[in-house]
Amino acid sequence: MDLVTIGIVVLGVSTAIALWDVFTSKTGEVKSENRLHWVQFAYMAMFISSLGLMLKFVSFAGVLLIATVVTGLIYAWDFLWGAKRRPKGLHDPMPVELAKGFFPVILIVFFVRSFIAEPFKIPSGSMIPTLEVGDFILVNKFTYGIRLPVANKKILAVNLPKRGDVMVFRYPEDQTLDYIKRVVGLPGEEIAYINKRLIVNGQPVATTSEGSVELAEKGLNFQQYDRLKEKMGDTQHAIIVNPETAPLHLAGVSQFPQRDQCRYNEQGFTCRVPAGHYLMLGDNRDNSKDSRYWGFVPEENIVGKAFFIWWNFGEFNRIGSVIN
Repeated sequence: MDLVTIGIVVLGVSTAIALWDVFTSKTGEVKSENRLHWVQFAYMAMFISSLGLMLKFVSFAGVLLIATVVTGLIYAWDFLWGAKRRPKGLHDPMPVELAKGFFPVILIVFFVRSFIAEPFKIPSGSMIPTLEVGDFILVNKFTYGIRLPVANKKILAVNLPKRGDVMVFRYPEDQTLDYIKRVVGLPGEEIAYINKRLIVNGQPVATTSEGSVELAEKGLNFQQYDRLKEKMGDTQHAIIVNPETAPLHLAGVSQFPQRDQCRYNEQGFTCRVPAGHYLMLGDNRDNSKDSRYWGFVPEENIVGKAFFIWWNFGEFNRIGSVIN
């Protein structure tokens, strides 16, 4: 039985219990503690399962917005009208009681997640060594401007992304997915990646060797990588490259918008970044699906700047690390 089926069953059973309580309750009736507990549990299950099922069709931010609006309206209705008409000594109706409990919590979570910081989990190794699989990170939601929740429309400009920033954005080919990569190309710049060397406006980006590292690949095979320190402006960060592989796989390059701004060959690519767009690369240069393959990130797809690792179940020493 999958999660959707479980959610539908829970919603159906909890709704049936709630309706049974509505149609069998008498005005002014004092309910037993046992019945109150069962009805309270049913309403909570109905609320949570409804939100869970919505996630199949709406983003998590959208579900939070819906939950905030619904609980807020119930809370406001009771404050302005419901409580004044209710006989003294009666319990709040169960939906009102739950709304009063949930609304402040949901509102705070919605506000913090939408305008201050949002948590993400790193699912792949495309940003190794900066970010490891399983890192839980925080993303600053206001450094690139204040945006409307769900719509992601900027309403207040603050800062623009800088080269070297680790940025979360909506994947251009499927905007229900969030990606994380490093900003390497700003609007109007010419960016080249030739023979595994990054070049910005004709100037190679400075790198220094930090030896080599060995990483496990699929099938428990180990692969040797060169570890380099890459300098972008005032910041430095580590990258890894596999000296045994090609700079990119031409067969994997899609027909993305404004591809005519790029030139590809066996040695790499050269692109002129369009206005209002950014070019992104992963720090694990040979194991990253990034702008080389799907193109530029429009400004309206920006989610925020990654800045902090707050948890990793497998490597506790990574907790508290600042992301550079």
